[in-house]
Amino acid sequence: MHSEVVVSRSADSRNRQPSPSVDAVSLAIIEQLQEDGRRPYAAIGKAVGLSEAAVRQRVQKLLDQGVMQIVAVTDPLTVGLRRQAMVGINVEGDVDPVADALTQMAECEYVVMTAGSFDLMVEIVCEDDDHLLETINKKIRALPGVRSTESFVYLKLKKQTYMWGTR
Repeated sequence: MHSEVVVSRSADSRNRQPSPSVDAVSLAIIEQLQEDGRRPYAAIGKAVGLSEAAVRQRVQKLLDQGVMQIVAVTDPLTVGLRRQAMVGINVEGDVDPVADALTQMAECEYVVMTAGSFDLMVEIVCEDDDHLLETINKKIRALPGVRSTESFVYLKLKKQTYMWGTR
């Protein structure tokens, strides 16, 4: 397990304030934290040319504005979650209620509305194949409005990074 900074991309923009502007110094602070989420503020300050107190204030402001989160990221395999899949979902009618219901499921780590072949793409993380089948068959397909699903089971994860926040 290690700490990462995750630049927030909330799926629900209805309740959000206008996007705050992030200057070059704040981006540099985010970059430092993405390399090591536990890096001391004094070390960050030295790297970006600010005092420790100024870095602390900027980090708190970035957290308060929802620009980023500092979280512990685990490898699902090491905590007993051995099956991951991306599920494409087609919905009849309004997509919002289905998306909202999916966000409430513990197995759904990522829910996004899409344009194209699917109305929704959902990343799910499960203990094993039985848990995956139960989640898709008994939970996702049982939601009112779900017309069809297509599952893409992960065989091997080659890259997963959270460094996109500052490019």
